[in-house]
Amino acid sequence: MDDDRQQQQSSNYNSSKTMTAELDPVIHSIGFEIEELSPSQLTGRLPVTDKCCQPFKVLHGGVSALVAEALASMGAHMASGYSRVAGVSLSINHFRSASVGDVVLARAAPVHVGRSTQVWEVKLWKQEPSTPGKKGPLISESRVTLLCNLPVPDHLKHAGDALLKYAQPTAAKPTSRL
Repeated sequence: MDDDRQQQQSSNYNSSKTMTAELDPVIHSIGFEIEELSPSQLTGRLPVTDKCCQPFKVLHGGVSALVAEALASMGAHMASGYSRVAGVSLSINHFRSASVGDVVLARAAPVHVGRSTQVWEVKLWKQEPSTPGKKGPLISESRVTLLCNLPVPDHLKHAGDALLKYAQPTAAKPTSRL
């Protein structure tokens, strides 16, 4: 039975890596793996390696910002019915560090989904080392504001096809969480 479980975990891991590579090659290149993908929530994980650290062997703040912008942009694109979106503001607070060998868990969710703008909240936690998948201390919290429902140029009409392929449908269109 343990062999079946390990095969399933390996299969999920490989499909998560493939999905992330297709959706966002930049965050894939630093090792980020998207786990959940829907217009109302995106989640994922980042094993902290030398590739995403600053010289003091802790997660680079710019990597946290990159993850926040990437997840919020994908979520906003889906929440707007796959129209074009553009980030206009990113605010991030860093509370704690994550070191090489740690795993960072990420979650993005809409705070406001309007006709012309969206605001997304993105949180990053250090994973509890003894319990995979369990959130530990909060590392950073971001707010990303995006313009949405922008026209899509003809030559980019298929830019959202990968999101359509992997996105999980939601029961209702996301609205403000306030």
